[in-house]
Amino acid sequence: MRVMVVLPTYNEAQSIEEVLRRTRAAVPDASILVVDDGSPDGTADLADKAALELGGIEVMRRAAPNGLGDAYRAGFALGLAEGAEVLVEMDSDLSHDPGALPALLGAVADHDLVIGSRYVPGGSIPHWGLHRRLLSRGGNIYSSVLLGVPVKDMTSGFRAYRSSLLETMDLDSIRADGYGFQIEMTYRAAQRQARITEVPIRFVDRELGVSKMSSRIVVEALELVTVWGIKRLLHRIRGQRSAGRSAEVGAHR
Repeated sequence: MRVMVVLPTYNEAQSIEEVLRRTRAAVPDASILVVDDGSPDGTADLADKAALELGGIEVMRRAAPNGLGDAYRAGFALGLAEGAEVLVEMDSDLSHDPGALPALLGAVADHDLVIGSRYVPGGSIPHWGLHRRLLSRGGNIYSSVLLGVPVKDMTSGFRAYRSSLLETMDLDSIRADGYGFQIEMTYRAAQRQARITEVPIRFVDRELGVSKMSSRIVVEALELVTVWGIKRLLHRIRGQRSAGRSAEVGAHR
């Protein structure tokens, strides 16, 4: 399968060269797309330099930061246009181990969406405190239950999509960012009866650079999940009422 690994970047000069080298070593035949949102620290220039040495690397230069979700939508659109059969999401700060890519790609042969999961057996989050673990795990359980999606790590950003699934989604209509983007993509995949599986990964906090995650992104995700969950519940209620009326009409005939 033709694989493209999409790496969104903003001020990742300290890690971009290493992540590109390790990604190339893990998946020698995959193409790599760096989607840089106008990093003032020269991330895109360093990626171009690595591309000359490693080959198979494209750098998409964008004018300014537009959010993680927007970067992935742009990367997916280019990958689909270039004929990629599998599109991979991966962080560019080495919190996701490129060495896990073969496991994700091995599973995508029989699935439409493969999620690198911290919460299935074998997955781990070393160095996280209890409070942070509870917040993350609780948010994932809340999302899974409210949306009716049997996925343990709804917010994971390390995943592989078959292009045939992405082509059924209206990517331009997805406006969520960060965790919300990952949850919405998983929810839409489930609504399309996609074959979804999770493989264990080890998630580590970045050691270089500055995290882009914020409380705003977390709050946005929780608000969106709540809205989607309410809409899902109302849809089910309307469906049950409609079915009840149909049964009542049939009984009187």
